[in-house]
Amino acid sequence: MDIEKRLHEAVQSYWDARNKNKEKQIQSGKIDAGTRGEVTGGTQMGALEVLVADILCDAGLKRLDIRTRTALELPGYFRATKKWDLIVVSEEQLVLAMEFKSQAGKSIGNNVNNRSEEAVGSAKDIWTAFREGRFGNSPTPFLGYFFLLEDRAKVKTPVGNKEPYFLVDPEFRGAAKKTKDGTDKFQGISYSKRYELLCRRLVLERLYTSACFIMATNDKHTEINQPADDLSFRRFAATLTGHAVTFLGSKK
Repeated sequence: MDIEKRLHEAVQSYWDARNKNKEKQIQSGKIDAGTRGEVTGGTQMGALEVLVADILCDAGLKRLDIRTRTALELPGYFRATKKWDLIVVSEEQLVLAMEFKSQAGKSIGNNVNNRSEEAVGSAKDIWTAFREGRFGNSPTPFLGYFFLLEDRAKVKTPVGNKEPYFLVDPEFRGAAKKTKDGTDKFQGISYSKRYELLCRRLVLERLYTSACFIMATNDKHTEINQPADDLSFRRFAATLTGHAVTFLGSKK
C-alpha cells in the first residue's frame, strides 16, 4: 500500500465531504452559523477511517471485526457508554479504539480547549473501565488519536496566554519579547503548536498508545504537512500494524 498516496486521497475526500455538506445546507435553505454547515452532514472523516481499516486488514485482522459506522459504543467508567469512531472487537475481545478529530475554519480559538478536554477525558474514561474489567478478558487495547488541522496562516500565528495569577507551562510560552521597560514578555505558541503538543503529551502520558497530527490546506490541490516525525501518519500506521500483529500472534 502506498501510505502517502492513500493519505492524500483520504484528506482530499475529507475536504470534498465538508464542501458537499455545506452545499446541501445552502440548497435546503438551512445555513448553520460559521462553518457548522460543513460538518453537520457527518461522514467527512470516512475515507480516513477506511484507510485505517485497510491498514489493519493488511496486518491480518478480519474486515468484519473492524467497525466504523454502527455498533461503536464501548462501556465507560464515568458514563455508561462512549461512541468511538473506529473500534476492533475480535472474539469478544477489544483490540482497538480510535478517535478521528479535525479543526477547520475561522473559529479555531474557541475549540482548542474543548478538543483537549475531550481527548483526555475519553482516554481516562476507557482506561478506568478497562481496569474495572468492563472488557472481559481483553488484553491491553490500542488507543489511537488522529488529528487533522486546516493549514492556514491563522493557526501558525503565536497566540498570547492570559496569566493573571500563575505562569503557564513553559512549553506554551513561546519566544520572549522585550517591553519598553526592559522586561521580557512571552508570546504564546500557535494553535498548530498547541495541537502538536497535545498529541505528543497524550502519548507521553500513556493516555493513548499512539497519535497522529497532520495539517492540510483546503483547496483543489491539497498539500499535507506533517510537522513532527514522532506524530507522522507513517509512524502511526506502523504502530497500528504492530499492535494487530501482536494481537494475532497471541492467538496462535
